[in-house]
Amino acid sequence: MDLIENLVEFVQETYKTREFIPLHAPVFSGNEKKYVMDTLDSTFVSSVGGYVDKSEAMMAEISHSKRAVAVVNGTAGLQVALQLAGVTYGDEVISQALSFVATANAITHLGAVPVFLDVDYDTMGLSPDAVQAFLEEFGEIRDGGCFNKKTGRRIAACVPMHTFGFPVRIAALIKICNDWNFPLVEDAAESIGSYVGDKSTGSFGLLGVFSFNGNKIVTSGGGGMIVTQDEELGKLAKHITTTAKVPHPYEYVHDHVAYNFRLPNLNAALLCGQLEMLPKFLANKRELAGRYASFFDGSGMKFRQEMDGTTANYWLMCVEADDAAQKEEILKRTNAAGVMTRPIWQLMYRLPMYAKCYRDSQVNAEFLEQRIVNLPSSITP
Repeated sequence: MDLIENLVEFVQETYKTREFIPLHAPVFSGNEKKYVMDTLDSTFVSSVGGYVDKSEAMMAEISHSKRAVAVVNGTAGLQVALQLAGVTYGDEVISQALSFVATANAITHLGAVPVFLDVDYDTMGLSPDAVQAFLEEFGEIRDGGCFNKKTGRRIAACVPMHTFGFPVRIAALIKICNDWNFPLVEDAAESIGSYVGDKSTGSFGLLGVFSFNGNKIVTSGGGGMIVTQDEELGKLAKHITTTAKVPHPYEYVHDHVAYNFRLPNLNAALLCGQLEMLPKFLANKRELAGRYASFFDGSGMKFRQEMDGTTANYWLMCVEADDAAQKEEILKRTNAAGVMTRPIWQLMYRLPMYAKCYRDSQVNAEFLEQRIVNLPSSITP
């Protein structure tokens, strides 16, 4: 058998089935059903309830943050985080083209303009060198912040994304942002349980945002979480994601143009059960990553592993093919055999709504786009 046939057999043996094997399916093996039934019995299934508060407290602890705010999904959370960071209509926000579309969409929802810079080859996340080069060419610090000399727009924020749970070079990015006088907001949607040193992703920037979509390591069906070390920002995040209603026994008073981005208690109950299982899930995925690494050792293809000084959660595991042709062959033959694999996302500037946005050379992003294949990464039996 050739390598791809061996891969199919390896995955089938790992998951103990020859039926269809998804890319990343949720597992409910803890108190999820108990907590969901508790919300039904209580009748507090909407946006008020004890599980919302509990999930926020759990995420604050997990992410090493002072405040966590539950929201309806990660995209909404990122939009609000950027707004709280000061992003307004017409601003520019530095990010990466190698990302899920939600990152760019959250920027655009505020009327801001994404700037797509290259990623590092090894982390697959936003490159500090690319950001520094862009700012040296276009950046100018004036009264009111950092501005793009060519467009005249204010450069209002930087949003790196921890691709597949592999941490970016966050310390270097934060230093650059501080030097150029704009905040960093972490798109930590994929990186719950990932660390740089002993500190959680999401806790480095002014704000961070996690996702609990159904394909994440832990899920609430949908859902997301804004985290921050700034107590006042956290308080404001809670206020404007819950319609900015001023507490009163019976009057309806609202003091901001705000959002109804509340996470229902029903979903929060599911999330609490999942968060209790997170340590076991992470250990299981780390074991699976080790098995994949052994399988690909000596094969000529590179299985992506965490960088020194970081701990990756291995949300989606991936291998680097030799070239685009081999990538397509892997995708075609594994999917035909019922083993779900996927390419990395299409780069954002290839999408029609972002085709006119600024981008740099994208050497690493295009290299990775042509070669990366995501492998089945669910919790194993």
